[in-house]
Amino acid sequence: MLNRNWLQAWQSIDWTLLIVSIGLTVYAGVVIRSSQLNLEYTDWWQHWLTGALGLVLALTIARWRYENLIQWTWIIYVITNLSLIAVIFLGTTALGAQRWITIGGFNIQPSEFAKLGLIITLATMLEGRTAANLPTMLKSLAVTTIPWALVFLQPDLGTSLVFGAVTLGMLYWANANPGWLLLLVSPMISAILFSLLLPVWFIWVAGMAVLAWLTIPARWFGAIAALTVNLVSGRLGEVLWNLLKPYQKDRLILFLDPGRDPLGGGYHLIQSRIAIGSGELWGRGFGQGTQTQGGFIPEQHTDFIFAAVGEEWGFVGAIAVLFAFWLICLRLIVIAQTAKDNFGSLLAVGVLSMVVFQVIINVSMTIGLAPVTGIPLPWLSYGRSALLTNFLAVGLVESVNNHRQRLKF
Repeated sequence: MLNRNWLQAWQSIDWTLLIVSIGLTVYAGVVIRSSQLNLEYTDWWQHWLTGALGLVLALTIARWRYENLIQWTWIIYVITNLSLIAVIFLGTTALGAQRWITIGGFNIQPSEFAKLGLIITLATMLEGRTAANLPTMLKSLAVTTIPWALVFLQPDLGTSLVFGAVTLGMLYWANANPGWLLLLVSPMISAILFSLLLPVWFIWVAGMAVLAWLTIPARWFGAIAALTVNLVSGRLGEVLWNLLKPYQKDRLILFLDPGRDPLGGGYHLIQSRIAIGSGELWGRGFGQGTQTQGGFIPEQHTDFIFAAVGEEWGFVGAIAVLFAFWLICLRLIVIAQTAKDNFGSLLAVGVLSMVVFQVIINVSMTIGLAPVTGIPLPWLSYGRSALLTNFLAVGLVESVNNHRQRLKF
């Protein structure tokens, strides 16, 4: 009876979500081991060990009522920002960025945990009110700006983009006007068009002014503001471009033509595409990938782990991984739709936005369809902070599902 009562604490969790997450973590250890087969590294079993710890934390959180987070939201938000500030003064620099804090011999990446902090904060702000009114939306953006800026200054362009994707996804779910969301990203698009397609830029600027006039309550003010922002964004884009590090500029440009610098900034992309292409349908087999075993792919056990999957497990293995992510996203959508309240629904959507964006960008950059941004592949890429964050996110969503209202017949 005692064991039965103990197990009832998890009787309504989503087992599909949990099992697929565990499966990806176990599979990741195999791929990491293969990518370091000729080296005396222990990253593969450390990944499993971190995953086991994450699983324990996820199951613990799943038993806990997620609504209790609301009263802790602003404490979590303050701790999140303080940890990001601490990186500036105490952080360890690696790969051209200062993102880690060393504690007890372990490198902790606060920006990974900050993703969850932002999701919880936005869910609290939006759970009792709709983002269809402009003041609520502006308050949400103001809350996002502080951690986003702290992460961007590390510099960590990839994670700052994840923050943007999470914010847009949660605002959309909270009934924000889609036109407002397009206006939010319009300056970035305007800056790109200004440099590449000037005639299209003029059309875009005019279109954003019209969109603002149609969607913002203060029509003329909104139209003039949108017109002004998009007009100056071209020049502002040049200023921001000069603030980026040289390696960041290379990552943003060379994916279009990596052959321009085959031994420098384009090297990652060229080797990654060679590896994925050589895997063909069934792959070369465990430990048999020439690019992987030769160490030709930099960061092949972290950011570029999908290239190792493609080479040694082929098209079938790559599709299987993508199907697993699709299944995770499907379960997150179902949980968001069946949550008993807006807070739980928004938590699930925030996690969904985080996972979807990271998977799309990571896979796209390994096959040359997106710039190299340093965004890890959830549950697969080696990284203790990222893996723990993913399992903590699963725990939060499982809590939402575990404590949803039961239907009575």
